[in-house]
Amino acid sequence: MRQIFDIHGGIHPPERKELSDPGFVMDCPPPSKLVLPVTQHIGAPARPIVEVGDTVLGGQMIAEAQGPVSVPVHSPSSGTVTAIASRAVPHASGMTDTCIEITLDGRCEWITCQGVTDWRAESKAALLDRVRLAGVAGLGGAGFPTAIKLASDRAIGIHTLVINGTECEPYITADDTVMQCFSREVVEGAEILAHMVGAETILLAVEDNKHEAAEAMRDASAHLASAEVVTFPTKYPSGGEKQLIELLLNVQVPSGGIPADIGVLCQNPSTAMAVRAALIDGKPLTDRITTLTGMALGKPGNRRVMLGTPIGELLAHGDFNSETSDRVIHGGPMMGFSVTDLDMPVVKITNCVLAPTRSEIPPPQPQQACIRCGLCAEVCPASLLPQQLYWFARAKDQEQLERHHLMDCIECGACAYVCPSHIPLVQYYRSAKGSMREASKEKVRSDNSRVRFEARQERLERETAARDAKRAARKAAAEARLEAGDDPVQAAIERAKAKKAQQEGEQ
Repeated sequence: MRQIFDIHGGIHPPERKELSDPGFVMDCPPPSKLVLPVTQHIGAPARPIVEVGDTVLGGQMIAEAQGPVSVPVHSPSSGTVTAIASRAVPHASGMTDTCIEITLDGRCEWITCQGVTDWRAESKAALLDRVRLAGVAGLGGAGFPTAIKLASDRAIGIHTLVINGTECEPYITADDTVMQCFSREVVEGAEILAHMVGAETILLAVEDNKHEAAEAMRDASAHLASAEVVTFPTKYPSGGEKQLIELLLNVQVPSGGIPADIGVLCQNPSTAMAVRAALIDGKPLTDRITTLTGMALGKPGNRRVMLGTPIGELLAHGDFNSETSDRVIHGGPMMGFSVTDLDMPVVKITNCVLAPTRSEIPPPQPQQACIRCGLCAEVCPASLLPQQLYWFARAKDQEQLERHHLMDCIECGACAYVCPSHIPLVQYYRSAKGSMREASKEKVRSDNSRVRFEARQERLERETAARDAKRAARKAAAEARLEAGDDPVQAAIERAKAKKAQQEGEQ
């Protein structure tokens, strides 16, 4: 039995997971249209390769990756491209992005998908390329391109693969359902991932409130000597990858580092299943399991939904009662954000759409002054000082924010949850992080401009020095000829006279 350790802080909010009936999946019917953002991942946006009026098939690539940290976008069904324009997309800031709108034809015709017959015989480069071309990005977090995580070139190598089935945030049961209903696909995906990165150990991590999922994973992994199902006490946010690694291995990821720095790779169960589908079935990522929950719904549950489905149509499938709810949340109640437009689509990171009633999750109370109680520091799983970060964020003191490791904040919301003054701490941190990232980019641009300017100055100085050297050489040569009695002016006159005499003689 593997020893389980503990993490600093954490909270125990009401789970409310039974509402979505984990362990059962319904197929959401095809929507009237699909709205597919070209950015559903961290990194460079994909570039549309279709035009308005084009007919597309299910599984067809409609936007190609740009650069290494990017993944393509595929059509989940057949239809006609009716628009390529800016649309509202799921984001905490309410931003818009270029989207490809497809009106479905109802036939759901697909391209022919071809997987590999023996993935063990394929090279790592070939497997990575298939994962990349399938558009697989993390389905449980920020949407980092999976192929990039798998291509780790750390000298230490990857010794442990962790399938993160923790799903500790209240209400959300998408991964729980995936582990129960598709346990063999998840385990096969984990086996493929371990093969690709050379991991010797596979840890299938499940919180102890998911008994059915843990049993399903044990049954599915019984044939793998390298795999172990590990359960541990339920606490939020033990699902953060750095926190989970500390729970399982009693090792901390260095500040500013990633799990690969200590030889660990974390992947979500849905991501593992998507990798398996990309390699075994040759199928790109075009749908996902999403939890549709909240007491404002008559039919909550877990749905298999096409990417690009408008959230409003997904809610309609759950019998949404808008009169009892004044907001819809993309994600869970802790880390999610309010949807500003129900035409926003389901994207790769949409693990939950929450429609609570006003009494279920009351509107935020007015912010009051910080009383310096210190509760936020007690519950912070990253062992930060949320109160100080709050003051520095308000003062826009980026130097102090960096010194106090703001970028290590996982934005779990535990600090805001316990704050008696109802301060939206995470909003301050998100804003400050955005400013710090922009300042970092501006510094890179400034440094690049300085390097280019200095290179230009050096080039101009070299060219000036070369011209001066040529002038000096010509002057020295002329002076040498004068000293030798060779008058260049007289020589030119003599040459002219000789030429004239030659011309007269020819006449």
